[in-house]
Amino acid sequence: MLSVIEKLLILQDRDRQILKLQEELSGIEPERQQLQSQLAGTQKGLDAAKHKVKQLESDRKKLELDVEAKRLLIEKYSLQQFQTKKNEEYRALAHEIEMCKEGISKLEDQQLELMELGDAAQREVTGQTRAFNEAKKALESRIGDLGEREAGLKKELVELQANRGDLAEAVEEDVRGKYERLLKQKGSNVVVGIQHGVCGGCHMQLSRSTLVGCQADQEIVTCINCGRILFYTRDMNLAVAE
Repeated sequence: MLSVIEKLLILQDRDRQILKLQEELSGIEPERQQLQSQLAGTQKGLDAAKHKVKQLESDRKKLELDVEAKRLLIEKYSLQQFQTKKNEEYRALAHEIEMCKEGISKLEDQQLELMELGDAAQREVTGQTRAFNEAKKALESRIGDLGEREAGLKKELVELQANRGDLAEAVEEDVRGKYERLLKQKGSNVVVGIQHGVCGGCHMQLSRSTLVGCQADQEIVTCINCGRILFYTRDMNLAVAE
């Protein structure tokens, strides 16, 4: 195998490791955001339950004020009854008092209804609070793990990138330039072997002259279909698969 091919394979292996780490790192932030979104969704459910409790309590207090207002009316009408000497006015006031009492009865029924709803809503808040605290603890732990993983990957990436330049400099400039261009176009599969007469990158059939050139191992040979740099080792089968 040509020395330059050996150097390229070493460089390619390093680039593959770097690209793999970069891909892993690029997936961490979306995963973190997804976890934070889940936590926000749980918080939203808890907030909605608390708001419901407050609304029911507000409605119940309003009913209390309405009941109190009708009781004051009853006192007012009762005093007017005591003061009037006309039977017709007395009966009219009695009717108003009766209407207020009926109104109070209906309002108290509504109060009982709201109290039951309030109790159920409060139980929901208790359940939602417990669920939120459990989810928060679990998600924050996972987010913490992500942070540690991210830090570890970044450290490893820095270490891999530290002498990547030296590995690249060891390759002849013209070949290195071709490799770098292919790296941008094709990803980390630039220097490929041949098996059964096909390119290890694009998997297209190679010409006889290309196969002979690889086997001769005298110069850089590229695939005429995809442009990748080809290499051959004795454990590779050049025979075209039937």
